[in-house]
Amino acid sequence: MNAIIFSAVSGVIMMFSGFGLKNSAVRSLALALLSLVIVSAVFELRGIAFFHINTGGMLSFDHFALLFTLIATVSTLVFFLLSARDMEKIGLNYSDYFALIFFVLSGVIISASFQSLLMLFLGIEIMSIPLYILTGSDKRSLKSNEASLKYFLMGSFSTGLMLMGIALIYGAAGTFSTVNIILPEGKVPVLFVTGLLFLLFALSFKVSAAPFHFWTPDVYDGAPTVITSFMATVVKAAGFIAFMRLFSDAFRTIGGEWKLIVAIVVAATLFIGNITAVFQQSVKRMLAYSSISQAGFMMLAVYTLTAEAKEGLLLYGAAYSLATIGIFAVLAKMKDYTFDGFNGFAKQQPLVAATLVIFLLSLAGIPLTAGFLSKFYMLSATVSVGNVWLAVFAVLMAAISVYYYFRLIQAMYFKDGTATLPSVSMGFKVTLVAVAAITVILGVYPNLLLYWLYF
Repeated sequence: MNAIIFSAVSGVIMMFSGFGLKNSAVRSLALALLSLVIVSAVFELRGIAFFHINTGGMLSFDHFALLFTLIATVSTLVFFLLSARDMEKIGLNYSDYFALIFFVLSGVIISASFQSLLMLFLGIEIMSIPLYILTGSDKRSLKSNEASLKYFLMGSFSTGLMLMGIALIYGAAGTFSTVNIILPEGKVPVLFVTGLLFLLFALSFKVSAAPFHFWTPDVYDGAPTVITSFMATVVKAAGFIAFMRLFSDAFRTIGGEWKLIVAIVVAATLFIGNITAVFQQSVKRMLAYSSISQAGFMMLAVYTLTAEAKEGLLLYGAAYSLATIGIFAVLAKMKDYTFDGFNGFAKQQPLVAATLVIFLLSLAGIPLTAGFLSKFYMLSATVSVGNVWLAVFAVLMAAISVYYYFRLIQAMYFKDGTATLPSVSMGFKVTLVAVAAITVILGVYPNLLLYWLYF
C-alpha cells in the first residue's frame, strides 16, 4: 500500500508542478518523488507499512507483489535518469508526462497485488488509460495520433472481453475473489471456462501475445520513442505479473481446461515475434517484434505456474526492462532508426556501443547476462512440468533471435559509417554503464534479486 499511495500522490503533485516550475526543476522533483516511492516500497518489503488500510482481501501485498513493485519502480528510475531530458522533445506539457507515468505506476502496483477480479480490472485500466494519452502525446505527429487511436480502440476491445470474462466467472462461481473460488466437484461449469477464456484473450491483448499482438508494432512505432521505452518494459512486465497471479490463484486447479490453449499461444507468439523481427529494417520496429518474442518466453511462466517460473518471471522482468530501456534511451537520441543508421557507431561512441552490446546479448539470452538466466529459468520450469517439446521450440526461436540482435552489433562494429549521438552527457554514459553492469551482475548472481522474494 505504501507504493500505491506515494505513487498516486506523486502523480497529483506532478500535475500541478508545471504551473510554477521550469523543466529542470520538474525533472528533479519527479526524480525525488520516485525515490520516495522506491524507499517506501523497500520499507514495505522489509515489513514496515506506513498505511494500515483494510482492503477487505481485495489486495495482497505479499513478497511476490512487493518485489515486482520494487523492480518496476527502480526500472522507472532508470528510465527517468536516461530519458527524462528527451521527454522535453515530445511537447509542451512536460510535467503532465511525469504525472501520467506515476499514475501508470499506481496501476502497475495494483495489477501485481490484486486478489479480486474487480481490482484486476481497475489495475489494468489505471495502467492503460494514461498510456493511451502518452502514446498520442506528440500532437504534431500524425503517426503518434494514429497510434494512440489504434491503441485506444484495441485496448477498449480487450477491456470489453475482460469485463465479459469477469461477469461470466462471477455468474459461475458467485465471487470476484481469485483465491476463494469453489467449483462443483467433478466438472467445471461451461460458464466458468468461457469466462476464463475471455480473460485469457483479454490479457493476451495487453501483453502482446499472438494472435492478439497485431496492434503492437504500429503503436510502438508511432508512439514517441521515449514513451515506447516505458510502455514496452515496465508495463509489459506488469501485464505478465497480473497474468501469472490470476492463473496461479484462480485457475491452477483446472489446468486441463486451458494448458493446451496457452501452449499454442506461447508457440505462436515465439514464432511470429521472431520470424517477423528478422525482416525489419527499422531498429525500433525490430524491438517491437522482439518484445513480442520476449512475451512468448514470459508466457511460459503462465503455462507452468511453478515456483521456479515465478522466480524466473521476476528476473525476466528486471533483465528485459533494464536492457530494453538502455537500448531505447540511445535510440531516442538517434535521428536515423534504421540498421544502417548505426553503421560505424562503435568508432564514434565506443563506450555507449559496448553497453548496447551487453543489452543486446542479454535480450538474445547469451550466458553471463541476466537475460540468459531468466530464459533458463523459464525453460527449466517448462521441462519440469513435462513439456519438453515446447522448451525445445523456445530454444530454436531464441537461436533465431540471435540473428537480428547481432545484426545491430554488426552494423555498429563491422560496417563503415558516421553514426553518432548528437549530445550525450557524462551522466548519461555513467548510468548506461551502471545498468549494463547490473545486467551482468544479475546474470552471475541472480540471488541478489531473488533473495528478496523469501527474505
